[in-house]
Amino acid sequence: MTRISYLGPAGTFTEAALLAMTGAGLVPGADHQAVPAESTPAALDAVRTGIAEYACVPIENSIEGGVTPTLDGLAAGSPLQIFAETTLEVAFSVVLAPGRGPGDIRTVAAHPVAGAQVRRWLAEHLPQAQVVPANSNAAAAQQVCDGEVDAGVSTALAAQQRGLLTLADGVIDEPNARTRFVLAGKPAPPPQRTGADRTSVVLRLDNAPGALAAALTEFGSRGIDLTRIESRPTRTELGTYLFFLDCVGHIDDAAVGEALQALRQRCADVRYLGSWPADPAGRKGAMT
Repeated sequence: MTRISYLGPAGTFTEAALLAMTGAGLVPGADHQAVPAESTPAALDAVRTGIAEYACVPIENSIEGGVTPTLDGLAAGSPLQIFAETTLEVAFSVVLAPGRGPGDIRTVAAHPVAGAQVRRWLAEHLPQAQVVPANSNAAAAQQVCDGEVDAGVSTALAAQQRGLLTLADGVIDEPNARTRFVLAGKPAPPPQRTGADRTSVVLRLDNAPGALAAALTEFGSRGIDLTRIESRPTRTELGTYLFFLDCVGHIDDAAVGEALQALRQRCADVRYLGSWPADPAGRKGAMT
């Protein structure tokens, strides 16, 4: 039985992504057990501690960019590696308890990423409501059930599972919003190259002029397309950052392998996050 931790409780988009991955045969093993976690870092730590073999977590959203708890969780702690990805179109349901109406809504629970994607809708339709943070979309629905808030930004599945009413479906500020989810586990040989792969690394650079430009040259000089560059603070010293880079290709491609070897000579630290088949729905245009 392969255990996969995910951002719970039941009814989250992450659970839907996990079901998509298992249905597509992207999760090893014939039998799978979903293990809900209270947060994305907790889902990753479940792999590190042996509670689960893999974690399904959101890593990037087309509206807000990188999902910071996932990025921070992959950069810190014992190394984890990404083995697969899937991309989902996302739209939300605004849910409320039976017997309630729009005029009763003074508080709305929302996960920060979800809240950012429906900010304009809430301002237009529920301007009187205060947004209260939730750990997940399904947790927002549960807060409505528990009477902690008047409404929640959640999913249709979570509302159905909990017997809630739906004030609005398909709520999203930007049409065609998408979120990319990845399957992470303990380090192991990557999936075989397919010719349509993605490789990800985290760089810690020396504090020297031109360090980032020099690191990026290792990709550009070899004709490797970068699809994402994102920085996060190291949390050790003000003004110091980690850089998350995604590129087209596989570590077994000669050019990518050479670039990673060169980065190890240039950078204070390089954490390899994996090479895996890119989801066609989530592929981006090149940056370089």
